[in-house]
Amino acid sequence: MTLTESRDRVDAADRLRAAGVHVELGGHRRETLAAADLVVVSPGVPVEQPVFDAARARGVEIIGELELASRWLRGRMVAVTGTKGKSTTTTLLGRMLTAAGRDVLVGGNIGVPLSAQVEASTAETLHVVEASSFQLETTTTFRPWIAVWLNFADDHLDRHPSVEAYAAAKARIFANQTAEDWALINADDPGVVARSAGISARRVLFALSGAVADGFIVDGEWIVKRTAAGVQRLVPVAAVELTGRHMLNNVLAATAAASIAGALPQAMTDALRGFHGLEHAMEPAGTIHGVRFINDSKATNVEAARRSIESFPGAVVAIVGGRFKGGDLRQLREPLSAGGRAVVAIGEAAPLVRDALSGVVPVIEAATMREAVERGYEAAAPDGVVLLAPACASFDWFRDYAERGNAFKEEVKRLKNKVRG
Repeated sequence: MTLTESRDRVDAADRLRAAGVHVELGGHRRETLAAADLVVVSPGVPVEQPVFDAARARGVEIIGELELASRWLRGRMVAVTGTKGKSTTTTLLGRMLTAAGRDVLVGGNIGVPLSAQVEASTAETLHVVEASSFQLETTTTFRPWIAVWLNFADDHLDRHPSVEAYAAAKARIFANQTAEDWALINADDPGVVARSAGISARRVLFALSGAVADGFIVDGEWIVKRTAAGVQRLVPVAAVELTGRHMLNNVLAATAAASIAGALPQAMTDALRGFHGLEHAMEPAGTIHGVRFINDSKATNVEAARRSIESFPGAVVAIVGGRFKGGDLRQLREPLSAGGRAVVAIGEAAPLVRDALSGVVPVIEAATMREAVERGYEAAAPDGVVLLAPACASFDWFRDYAERGNAFKEEVKRLKNKVRG
């Protein structure tokens, strides 16, 4: 077995060598890849690179970790993909199935890799898997028992060659399902509906709008299952302790998947109580003299930022920017015109943010997160919301979205102490 790494250093290199793994650092070698029986790529490695050409020409199979792990699992998989909301939905679904008494392991693109679950997997295990487009594009036999596609919008165009390539990667979540499996489709999203047509699995619709005659919807104060025979109440909306209507869509999807998997309404409701969401996803970060601060650092694309801004229809100051991944920042004009007070533009994308949003609200540029929080506070006073909804990746200023979100929270804490002083 060989590990090949483009960097010159890997922290675990000595342990790998001691375990008998040959370690090649400082670049991928064509001859090594071409001589392999199987190549397993990291989700961050594009398989279109020329370095893989010789291996591909030899017929060497090139797959990802998600595909490899799925071949060794004993339990069934419930997989979730989408442009926004995967982590929240996956986590909540795991809680619901655990509350229902099932043996559940949660992982994939969230928490532990799926390969770390292989040893603990039994025939009774339900693996609740968050699946990204990077992971799905290298699958060949990956077959979830229940597959959920939450939504679709332009994203990761810095990695995928086109919107259609990104969509095709997402759609692979259904590719190997059979008539014995289930596919949960967001009927409110035309892109998801169109790209799930013709699949083999049993299609089940969910819609926050309520615009389906047979499926899962929000009906007044309840999440319900609607069929020709009538309406079954599942979860009271009052049990949802998450901010933003788009979060209710995630709860709806999790409820639908848990219901198909056999969870009873009480278990699903119990799992919701006390669940305030994930860190860096519409996370309350404090209040200073009537101004609220919300950390949605996971809103790394335009669609996610739009939904975040829509959750605060009045007096919002949005912090937007970072490393641009593609999409149309002008899509933020409409929600901001409905009550935005200002935008604070940060990072490499600050000029793009200014060009896209000037004329709708004042655009303030900030050179640091500290300046962004302080200027946002000034613009939001006395009763507004400062919302970190970047619509961009974090890699210009930060290691990842979590480091960016933590920096935001630290600056809010520092500002609160400063104002008190």
